[in-house]
Amino acid sequence: MPPPSRRALLTAGAGAALSLGATAAPAAAGTRRPFGRFGSPAARLTARTLYVHPGGLGDHTSVQSAVSAANGPGWTLVLAPGTYRETVSVTAARTDMTWIGASENPRDVVVVYDNAAGTTRPDGTTYGTSGSATTTVQADGFTARWVTFANDFLRTDLPGNPGTQAVALKTQGDRSAFFHCRFLGHQDTLYADSMTLATVARQYFAHCYVEGDVDFVFGRARAVFEHCHFRTLLRPDLASAPHGFVFAPSTAGANPYGFLAARCRVTSEAPDGYYKLARPWVPSSDTTAWPSLVVRDSVLGPGIDAVAPYANMRDAYPWQAQRFAEYRNTGPGAEITVPQNRPQLTADEAASATRNTYLGDWSPRPHCP
Repeated sequence: MPPPSRRALLTAGAGAALSLGATAAPAAAGTRRPFGRFGSPAARLTARTLYVHPGGLGDHTSVQSAVSAANGPGWTLVLAPGTYRETVSVTAARTDMTWIGASENPRDVVVVYDNAAGTTRPDGTTYGTSGSATTTVQADGFTARWVTFANDFLRTDLPGNPGTQAVALKTQGDRSAFFHCRFLGHQDTLYADSMTLATVARQYFAHCYVEGDVDFVFGRARAVFEHCHFRTLLRPDLASAPHGFVFAPSTAGANPYGFLAARCRVTSEAPDGYYKLARPWVPSSDTTAWPSLVVRDSVLGPGIDAVAPYANMRDAYPWQAQRFAEYRNTGPGAEITVPQNRPQLTADEAASATRNTYLGDWSPRPHCP
């Protein structure tokens, strides 16, 4: 039997078992309790709960139809096991929305589509990076638990087309939290952004799994990742290093904090040293950006180039001029072979590089009974 394609792996979740220890088989769509312990349409969790089931056992069969029906703040969507092949948009008016994967296993609930930046729209234009997102969340106060956000576009879908950016989730709201979620894609998997340049969007990711190759965690949000697993992918189209970059922050210059990864780990499918930890993104729309990234108390596997873990995206904005730093990382990819190539925080500086400092007066909660 031939090995499964990468597209099949994206939605089947083979890689996530490495991160989340999920061994349970996906629940059948027609089981007696498709919504697990979270009630049912007949006995709702709350008055503002909608149930989504691809086979018609809930209030809606698609996630977008449920989001559209939840007109106002404070709605909860309980998602039955299934693969929801659709694009979803949570507009700014739908504040404090919560999505719950009913089986409590993110491998079972997959929201996936395959648009890329170079994919042609019906009107003949292309989607661009932002438009490629499978799920876009603009609302403040969004929480998701046990959900997979995926973009299963493959570079072979558009041979020779440079528009291979394909976002699984673009989240722009303040107070956005993700617990035990998966983010699957290749280039630009997770776009942690804000609504405007002047807006601070605080985002929190705990016990999540993120995989990709080029800049697959990127954007200008103030984002904290705790106990997350970042997995770099093998690129059969490239024979030499680098295959890509884990982080590409584009923090606004006025924002004192960008990305913080604490007690995380980075593993790789690629040969040793084929990946950089990060490169700065200074977009043409904000040439005053001052990318910020701290990786601390994390385990960096051999896939990270320990000699030169950072690189430039554009020579005009060298990584050395950005706010990149590490602290007490371990593993072969964290070895300090050339000290000037990986800046280290002092103990005093590390004391303020914490979740509480980055998130301020917001303490994220899973919003789950």
